Amino acid sequence: MCGIVGCHHVPDAKAFKPTALKMVKQCRHRGPDWSGSFVGNNTILAHERLSVVGVDSGAQPLTNKDETIALAVNGEIYNHRVIRKTLTTPYHFKTHSDCEVIIPLYMEFDIDAPKHLDGMFSFVLYDKAQDRTIAARDPIGITSLYQGWSSKMPGAVFFASELKCLHTVCDKIISFPPGHIYDSKTDKTTRYFQPTWWDGTKVPSTPLDLKLLRETFEKAVRKRLMAEVPYGVLLSGGLDSSLVASIAQRETLRLKAIALKQMESANGNGETVGDEDKGEGLVGIDDHDKLSTVTYLPQLNSFSIGLPNAPDTKAAKEVAKFLGTKHHDMTFTIEEGLNALTDVIYHLETFDVTTIRASTPMFLLSRKIKAMGVKMVMSGEGSDEIFGGYLYFHAAPDKSAFHQECVRRVKNLHLSDCLRANKSTMAWGLEARVPFLDKEFLEVAMNIDPEEKLITKDRIEKYIIRKAFDTSDEPGAQPYLPENILWRQKEQFSDGVGYGWIDALKDTAEATITDEMMKNPKPEWGSDIPDTKEAYWYRTMFDEHFPPYCADTVMRWTPTWSDQTDPSGRAIAIHNQKYETTK
Repeated sequence: MCGIVGCHHVPDAKAFKPTALKMVKQCRHRGPDWSGSFVGNNTILAHERLSVVGVDSGAQPLTNKDETIALAVNGEIYNHRVIRKTLTTPYHFKTHSDCEVIIPLYMEFDIDAPKHLDGMFSFVLYDKAQDRTIAARDPIGITSLYQGWSSKMPGAVFFASELKCLHTVCDKIISFPPGHIYDSKTDKTTRYFQPTWWDGTKVPSTPLDLKLLRETFEKAVRKRLMAEVPYGVLLSGGLDSSLVASIAQRETLRLKAIALKQMESANGNGETVGDEDKGEGLVGIDDHDKLSTVTYLPQLNSFSIGLPNAPDTKAAKEVAKFLGTKHHDMTFTIEEGLNALTDVIYHLETFDVTTIRASTPMFLLSRKIKAMGVKMVMSGEGSDEIFGGYLYFHAAPDKSAFHQECVRRVKNLHLSDCLRANKSTMAWGLEARVPFLDKEFLEVAMNIDPEEKLITKDRIEKYIIRKAFDTSDEPGAQPYLPENILWRQKEQFSDGVGYGWIDALKDTAEATITDEMMKNPKPEWGSDIPDTKEAYWYRTMFDEHFPPYCADTVMRWTPTWSDQTDPSGRAIAIHNQKYETTK
């Protein structure tokens, strides 16, 4: 991923360019590898690059042959090779970048171009001939994008990967809606992503097909191995990340076996390749699989973090040993976590309690991963929203309500778990990919009759995805995971890193925020008043970094069918380690 800024119709582009470069510099952490800019008429595009695909030639902004179209992108396009081969009109590609296909798609399909993309992306494209800017965000909002306006520059519109790039210039900012595209020609933002499941009031009735569910998710993981740099997986030890790691490991071993055969065949004299030559290599994937060239490593790297003896750490070690990954078990102290909080909130650009709790360990882990030279990791976000995995889903009254809540949670992922996964990793120039939010997999999983997803006395949460990868009734099949991991109870990441982490946050907030402060919230907070001392504490730290109007881009996490104010899984009565209550 990268960092982008787009400034459309500023009064004087030449005079404004230094300001635009200062704006994009605020997200250089997202793209530490190179910087670029483009000026056309009164529009400026600026880019900070993290090179993962097309490393040698993908500097941005990208332009067409006569430089009448310029493009700044943050993201990865997994079907770029297929798009290159299926374009109706021949196009002169300047680079090997996966993102360059957006230009010919725009030339061919205009604002319908994003419909043809399979990936995670936010982009701003400028058409010099039409003096037109379009901006779009991927269907679920895996990548971050904001849109802003300035009362001092009527007619100008601004876009950026992060809030911090805009608030010094704009006095009105929104989180750009996922699955939408903006067109300066009409000054309208319209939804291009229109899946069959989007209307949550229509209850799906598709029968459960466990084989299709498994195969579609395996494909989603495989396509996300598209990289030309060292990669790994975030392995918490929970179901979701463990499944991702299992499939990634299977694919890595398969690709390694193919590569070694290719290398032996290419030797020419019948000799096998020595061990010293069996390190890294490129393997071509058949186009019908809609995948791309990938780099493999001798061993798949997996990463976990937690307080000493954390629940997730023990499980992650067990999974890594079972799969044979090269595992890196990181620990952090409560003091290190507390010291990082203000930086975490600066990078996350939120004051939501559950997001901050879970992001802090991820933020610390990402720094260590990047220091090891790894640029891309895969993660398990999205599964709980798709399959109703949070423990409060036990209280769903019926399948219709269950499905509506799943749809609501998926639609809001860009304000919660996607925001966390994107920003806590990109704070250190590490890219996170999330296969559960694959467009094709979503179409399958969200259309399953929600009766199959309901949690009952005989069915644990996320039963159907667990069952899809249960090979116990398949003679001779290699299990994907140890049985106790496959059927492990849901553990929210902020709990799983160690129960002492949330307890310490609550205790510190109690000591920092007085009862008097709680009774007298800041007037500029309006009606959005924190209801706990922990929430109040985070809001004050947010205010240290951002002006009050930036709070409009934040959504605070709230469960349904529950009157709990604490978002921890342990606040749910059915949790094995639920909070003790006092009478």
